[in-house]
Amino acid sequence: MNKPLLQQVAAGDTGAVAECIDRFGGLVWSLARKILNSPSDAEDAVQEVFIELWKNAGRYDPNAASETTFVAMIARRRLIDRRRRMARQPATATVAINELPLAAPESIAQVEINDEAARATAAIEQLKPQQRRVLKLAVCQGWPHQLIADRLGIPLGTVKTHVRRGLIRVREELEAQSNASGKEAMR
Repeated sequence: MNKPLLQQVAAGDTGAVAECIDRFGGLVWSLARKILNSPSDAEDAVQEVFIELWKNAGRYDPNAASETTFVAMIARRRLIDRRRRMARQPATATVAINELPLAAPESIAQVEINDEAARATAAIEQLKPQQRRVLKLAVCQGWPHQLIADRLGIPLGTVKTHVRRGLIRVREELEAQSNASGKEAMR
């Protein structure tokens, strides 16, 4: 079995870097366009996200989440950070260094990754059994649609529909969870 793409990127495989851009470029671009206001900001942000991915590719754990989930989490975090930086006014208050909390960034990042992976897994588990199985094979295992259709004995169009609708449902569930947690935080 081949190593996951992000592990190949972490190992310095230049071909894997190009494949990473091909595979996840659309995902990162769509998130950037959704979160940021201008196309030029989105273009710059996409580059920043991929640089961040290459730096953090070694942190990817295939047992914790799929590569798509890992990429989406990093992209989402970086894009939100960028949007917040851009929204800040020049006269922001400064914080003295000794007032900053001390925490290990790696442990905080890992907690966030684990939390988001658990939420994504819970959202996938709410799908119908066949749709869930197809989505797991396509997204988590990286199987091509034709292979899934052949192995499960279902039409290729059905596989594509299950993947597309499954991803939409998972995204809707994650957005609903995010909105609910945002409302809780405001209380």
